[in-house]
Amino acid sequence: GSLERRRCLYLHTGRACCQMMEVLLAALILVCSSVSAGSAGGYTGLPALGGIYYYQYGGAYSGFSGVDGERAQQLDQHFYLLKLPTARAAMAVGGCLLVFPCVLILVGVLQVPWHFPAWLLIECTLYIVIAVGTVPALYYFFHSMLSVYNSSVCKEREHLYQSKGYQGFWCSLHGAEIAAGLLGCMATMAYLLSAGLAVRDYRTVHEQKQKPLQL
Repeated sequence: GSLERRRCLYLHTGRACCQMMEVLLAALILVCSSVSAGSAGGYTGLPALGGIYYYQYGGAYSGFSGVDGERAQQLDQHFYLLKLPTARAAMAVGGCLLVFPCVLILVGVLQVPWHFPAWLLIECTLYIVIAVGTVPALYYFFHSMLSVYNSSVCKEREHLYQSKGYQGFWCSLHGAEIAAGLLGCMATMAYLLSAGLAVRDYRTVHEQKQKPLQL
């Protein structure tokens, strides 16, 4: 009926569109962050990959003697464990950022802001808090990752693989980690935009609810 149509109309508003964009950005942050925590990678991961990866690296175990192979495995595992806490923290943040706009979309569809306009001010405050909190979170993410890549474990691992002709094990941020940071910056701007839209909608709702009293 008319109630369902009014609820669906919310999905066409600027605030809902911005929130749906936040859902997409948070999902991409979650995916990019999971790359760092997905597997140990490197030497220990090559045999399991098989196929094109096996031939790309010239045979998973080619070039490694027993001692070098054991050392490569130890370095891979240590390197993976060094990255894991930061990667998991980034995944947790991405998950929370994914749930938050989904809840707000549901609140908007249920027309809570119309019945309780002060909710829009609460929403604005939450957006500002999250946007401000994203800045130190991004700093912590990159600082922690760079600390791992600058560690002696990563340097030794890089040297060992390069000495055997393997490429792609450099001690630098990879594309998914850089993408996660850029997506975080984009999400911050989206949160600030949503905060502004929440204030605008609060004024609109407040004015509309005052009109019958003026008549």
